[in-house]
Amino acid sequence: MRAVKWTAATLAALALATFAGLRIVGDLPEGAKAAAPAPYMMAMPVPVFAVVKKTLPIYLDYPGRVEAIRNISLQARVSGYIDAEIAEDGADVKAGDQLYKIDPRDLQAALDQARAQAQRDEASLEYAKANFSRGQELMKSGYVAKDAYDQRSSTMRGAEAALTLDKAAIEAAQLNLSYTEIRAPFAGRLGRNQAAKGALVGPASGALNTLVQLDPIYVSFNPSETELAEIRAARAAGKVEAQVTTPGDPNLIRRGDLTFLDNVIDRATGTIAARVTLKNADSALLPGEYVRVRLLLRDEPDALMAPAVALGSNQMGKFVYVVGHDDKAELRQLELGPSDGTLVNVVKGLNEGDKVIVGNLQKIGPGSPVKPLPMHP
Repeated sequence: MRAVKWTAATLAALALATFAGLRIVGDLPEGAKAAAPAPYMMAMPVPVFAVVKKTLPIYLDYPGRVEAIRNISLQARVSGYIDAEIAEDGADVKAGDQLYKIDPRDLQAALDQARAQAQRDEASLEYAKANFSRGQELMKSGYVAKDAYDQRSSTMRGAEAALTLDKAAIEAAQLNLSYTEIRAPFAGRLGRNQAAKGALVGPASGALNTLVQLDPIYVSFNPSETELAEIRAARAAGKVEAQVTTPGDPNLIRRGDLTFLDNVIDRATGTIAARVTLKNADSALLPGEYVRVRLLLRDEPDALMAPAVALGSNQMGKFVYVVGHDDKAELRQLELGPSDGTLVNVVKGLNEGDKVIVGNLQKIGPGSPVKPLPMHP
């Protein structure tokens, strides 16, 4: 190793530098240590939304099924051959529209027969009445015996009874003839035809078709027994409005009223049968269709609302960051109520006017300096 030769001048310079360093340290206050300057933290720009008060509608949501108010099988009441299918399969019909025609000739002949018999019996009655009137005069003068007079009276009463039966037969024949025209008892939609033209039908031949009423229509659902008290309270205060939506078009809302609560609770499920009635003028809702039912129970005034997008989760539950008085992020644990669109009800944890941070949440933490940028959620 090469030896280092220290000159007097070099040693003097080192000694002076050491002394100067000791003097600098010695000038610090007792117990103080030299520290590195703190790094400067830039305030993070964050969009905020001020907590507001608003009237909050309180809803209960359920899955539901559409049901027809009336759904009947169309059957023939008299025997005969199908002469015509007037309405097409799946047609929308009005009350009183003719749907099928059964060949009426046999029943028309029966009606004509009954009318002809009535005419004969009416003539017999007129003759019996005239004969009875002559008998009354002759009996008074002694030309007719009492037994003969009674016989004439009995004949007249028999003719009257026969005419009464004839009238009943005519009415029955007319009724049977009217049954050859099968008409819609209410407005609705037909199903698929089950009896082609020329088919022999009758009371025991089965259904010709089905007719379903579509307007108005029912939606059935099953609230839990734990929610029954709230629903009863809402009904006691007035009509309970219901909103019905379909999965295919959730933005199209149909409105109706809660019209039925069953009188028993299902022991197996702990639910009760309920029903909403609503208009369906366009026949868009069909029986068996799955829908969503939302019951409006009441309006809650002065509810504190915060943007749902600002919510975070930790072991304590839900939280948000708010802007503190010194423009630093402050974490608030929340107790939440129901949601309303993009806002959520805050039961505990926020005050009206608090500025909730809704953006850049992954870049801040408790105590982070922030620069609030007002906006709406």
